[in-house]
Amino acid sequence: MKDPFLPNVDQLAAEVPDGAKIVVFKAEGGTAAMAATRALIRRAVKGLHVVTAPTSGLQTDILVGAGCVATVETSGVTMGEYGQAPCFNRAVRAGTIRVIDSTCPAVYAGLQAGEKGIPFMPLRGLIGSDIVKYRDDYRIIDNPFAEDDPIVALPAIVPDIALFHVSMADRLGNVYVGRNRELLIMAHAARKTLVTYERLYDGNLLANDELAAATLSDMYVDGLAAAPQGARPYGVLGFYDDDVDQFAAYMTMARTEEGLRAYLDRFVNEAVPAVAAE
Repeated sequence: MKDPFLPNVDQLAAEVPDGAKIVVFKAEGGTAAMAATRALIRRAVKGLHVVTAPTSGLQTDILVGAGCVATVETSGVTMGEYGQAPCFNRAVRAGTIRVIDSTCPAVYAGLQAGEKGIPFMPLRGLIGSDIVKYRDDYRIIDNPFAEDDPIVALPAIVPDIALFHVSMADRLGNVYVGRNRELLIMAHAARKTLVTYERLYDGNLLANDELAAATLSDMYVDGLAAAPQGARPYGVLGFYDDDVDQFAAYMTMARTEEGLRAYLDRFVNEAVPAVAAE
């Protein structure tokens, strides 16, 4: 089996080709792989299809602003308490990206179909909405087990790459996802999973009765890179808090294209030194 450990975050980002469909997790919980995202911007990746599971914030916004994204499939991109996502909103108004509108349950249902290797997943609650009206890849079908019970069939979402950050990994390549069990669905659905982590766990996570149930097996992990503070400016519980000043700087500077360029020059376009696995 291939050793998943890579020398640094830049090498991990090199595993993401132009035009890849990548799935990223919501920012809460410190799971946004921001160090890897900055590395993708530095290498000027192009044409990404970003699937947000089910929403996203700075990670998707800054990729859009840097010109790395062609399509965003999402139920929402927002900076939360900091305000609207400036680059995403600007790109939507300008028509420079394609937006595939969805809902939180629909994104998860599509990923669950991808996880199970089936072509679609049925879901209630969408009939009569504009989501179904404008999604020509959604189908209203008859429930084969009941009469007069239409239901929506959603196509499977099979990303090329799942990209996220975790608090710890072990030397075998297992990664701890904690309460963010949706990361398991993402990894199972994707063809390849790339993960950055805060620290190495001394032992086998799957052999620990308290941690095993919240651990993704190494058989689903294709690339790992150490990235202390790799979710920053988002915080990681038990490691560091949100960097409020960094968010404030972004929200101020990213209001304009010129300000965004200055932000990227200041906070993104410096190469990250190699960090060897301990």
